[in-house]
Amino acid sequence: MAQTNPKQTVKGDLKYDSKVVQKIVGIALSDIKGLLTVDGGFFSNLTDKIVNNDDVTSGVNVEVGKTQVAVDIDIVAEYGVQITKLYDEIKEKIYNKIKDMTGLETVEVNVTVVDIKTKKQHEKDSVSLQDRLSGATKTAEDKIDDQKEKLDQKQKENKEQKAEQQRVK
Repeated sequence: MAQTNPKQTVKGDLKYDSKVVQKIVGIALSDIKGLLTVDGGFFSNLTDKIVNNDDVTSGVNVEVGKTQVAVDIDIVAEYGVQITKLYDEIKEKIYNKIKDMTGLETVEVNVTVVDIKTKKQHEKDSVSLQDRLSGATKTAEDKIDDQKEKLDQKQKENKEQKAEQQRVK
């Protein structure tokens, strides 16, 4: 009895949720020199300013069909970088990663440059309220510890003075 190929007899359909393709795009873009961030717009930026947010899908919009994908992203580019070359690198990375991982063809990559910043300015702007509060809490803890040490030292000195006064009497 001849065996049949399971691929010929099993029917089904493989689909990708848009979130999966968004993650592929977000992760693929994470190491491109000159791309400071993929920007998710005002409310996403507000969220990022309040808490640390490592959501790689923020600012990545995709339309996923049966065989094709279209991608729209808003980016912040690094000041001084040649944006047309950055755009070409972004398109190539997105096309290759989606093709390698899903077999889908990327037919469109639309990039909107929403801001340009120096790396230093971007790092400054990326500090979240959560980071600032954590830093303030650490500073407060250090100051409290310093004050406690001073108080303990003062109490020790007072005890020594009282003991000295008792011996003098």
